Amino acid sequence: MIGSLRGRLLSKQAPQIVIECNGIGYEVETPMSTFLDLPASGSELFLHTHLVVREDAQILYGFASDDERLLFRTLLKVNRVGAKMALGILSAMTANDFRRCVEYEDTTTLSKIPGVGKKTAERLIVEMRDRIDKVVPTTAGAVPLTGEASARSEAHDALVALGYKAKEVNKLISKLDTDDKSAEDIIRHALKQAAR
Repeated sequence: MIGSLRGRLLSKQAPQIVIECNGIGYEVETPMSTFLDLPASGSELFLHTHLVVREDAQILYGFASDDERLLFRTLLKVNRVGAKMALGILSAMTANDFRRCVEYEDTTTLSKIPGVGKKTAERLIVEMRDRIDKVVPTTAGAVPLTGEASARSEAHDALVALGYKAKEVNKLISKLDTDDKSAEDIIRHALKQAAR
């Protein structure tokens, strides 16, 4: 197993990069979270890696942090989630955002990821619920969500604090058009919907 690579970044063309280590060029696939933080070609680079060996290919995946790699490896254990889908999840959201989706049973956000339908989103939540604490520990300094995701999340937390169950809140919010809406607007509309 190749656990990490340190070398010179030869080329990058999303999602694949080539790292030269002692004269050998390794082709590595990365999630967009890692790819977007890469230095310029020719720079020194260190990546945590995971090697997937299949009948028809050997594919090396690279991650900027060990936490990303751990989440990738844990996602691979979920029924019907392959490396491509796991990479897609890590490209679409941070590990903390994923944890939030699992905690709040947010199938709506998960099912917006290419290749992840509603049933897969539900399976991810069910199978990751007991593992998420070991994979993505709660961090006090977690990076806040931005834009629509932040407003939805804030509204969700407020409704749960009001006594609604997380699953019930997800249903209410999923029926609303939350584009360009503030958390207050989302809460107001969700409460009106709940009162019907």
